[in-house]
Amino acid sequence: MTDEDTRYEAVRSRDARFDGEFFFAVETTGIYCRPSCPAVTPKRHNVRYYATAAAAQGSGFRACRRCRPDAVPGSADWNVRADVVGRAMRLIGDGIVDREGVGGLATRLGYSARQVQRQLTAELGAGPVALARAQRAHTARVLLQTTPLPVTEIAFAAGFASVRQFNDTIREVYARTPTQLRAEAPDNRRAVAPAAGIPLRLAHRGAYQAGPVFDLLGSELLDGVEELTGRPGARSYRRALRLPYGTGVVRVDETTHDQPGAQAEHRGGWLDARLQLTDLRDLTTAVGRLRRLFDLDADPYAIDERLALDPRLAPLVAARPGLRSPGAADPDELALRLVAGPAEAARLVERYGKRLDAPSGTVDRLFPAPDDLLDTPVTTR
Repeated sequence: MTDEDTRYEAVRSRDARFDGEFFFAVETTGIYCRPSCPAVTPKRHNVRYYATAAAAQGSGFRACRRCRPDAVPGSADWNVRADVVGRAMRLIGDGIVDREGVGGLATRLGYSARQVQRQLTAELGAGPVALARAQRAHTARVLLQTTPLPVTEIAFAAGFASVRQFNDTIREVYARTPTQLRAEAPDNRRAVAPAAGIPLRLAHRGAYQAGPVFDLLGSELLDGVEELTGRPGARSYRRALRLPYGTGVVRVDETTHDQPGAQAEHRGGWLDARLQLTDLRDLTTAVGRLRRLFDLDADPYAIDERLALDPRLAPLVAARPGLRSPGAADPDELALRLVAGPAEAARLVERYGKRLDAPSGTVDRLFPAPDDLLDTPVTTR
C-alpha cells in the first residue's frame, strides 16, 4: 500500500487487514498507531505513514496505549521475500543483532554493515539498530507486565546493554517509566512467576483455522519433543525448543480469541501461549519461532483472494477462510525429520536427544542438534 489515499481510507475505516503492514502517526498528539486503532480518526493533514514501528519511533512518536501497535502481527512480506531486506528482517526477528551486533548480521547476509544500513533505511525508514531496539522495547514490556522480575534483570533479559539505555528507551517508546508500565498490566496477567511460564498472546490477522493446524501437528508428533492433550477445540500443544542461550518449553492453546474493536469481517485475534525459558534472553527468539510454526504472520486476505480465483477451490475457501500452513520451530529439525522419516527420527530422539532439566508433561527432551549427529549413521526413508 504505497498510495496515501488508500492508506488513509484503511485508517478511517479501522481496517485490521493492514495491521503490521504499515503504521500511522499523528503529528498533533505525537502518537503512532496500527490502522485498526479504535481512537478518533485524525485529520488527514496531520497523519504520517511508516513501514515499521521502529521508523515511527525514530521520528519521535510513541506507541499508542489503546491499540499497542508494537504487538501487531508482522508483515507477511518477510516470510516470502528472498532479497536482503527480507532476509535481514527475519534475522533481526530471530535476535541476531542482539547476539552478534550489526556486523554479525551483515556477515550472515554477505554484505557490508554500511550496505545493510543503507538498504534497510531506504526501504523501511529504520536501520538494524533501530529495528532491534523496537523489538527489545516490546520484549521488555511483555516481561514487565507478565513477570515480577526486578527491572534490572528485565533490562538485560530484553537485550539492553545497560539499565540507563533500557529506561531511556521505555520512556521514549511508551512515554512511561518501567514502573508505570508494569502498573498498567491487566490484573489477570500481572506478576506471574517465571517458573510458571510467561503468558503470551500470539496475535494473527484475519480468521485463523486453529483446528486443522493442531490436527496436522498432532498427526506428526514426535514423542518426548512434542505433546498434544485435550479434546478437539480445546487442545494444548507443547514442544521443547532449542534456543541460543538455553532451552524452553512452550504450550499453545487451540482456542482462538477475537480482537476487540475491529469490523467483524476484518477482525484478527490471538492464540494463548505460555513459555518456560531457562534464560529470558531467549524470549524474542522463541516468540519469532512460534510465529513461524503456527504461520501467524500470513496474510489470509491475500491468500484467500488468490485461491478463490480457481472455481474448484472457491467453495472450499469460502467454507474455511483463514487456513494456515504450519512452518517449523527449528528448520534443521524439520529437514532431518523429513529425510529420515518418523521412525528414524524417534530413534534419534531416544538415543541422542538431550534431556530437559525441567520436563513438562511428556515433553522431556530436545531433538538432537546437527553437531550431535555428525558421526551418526542416519537411515533415510
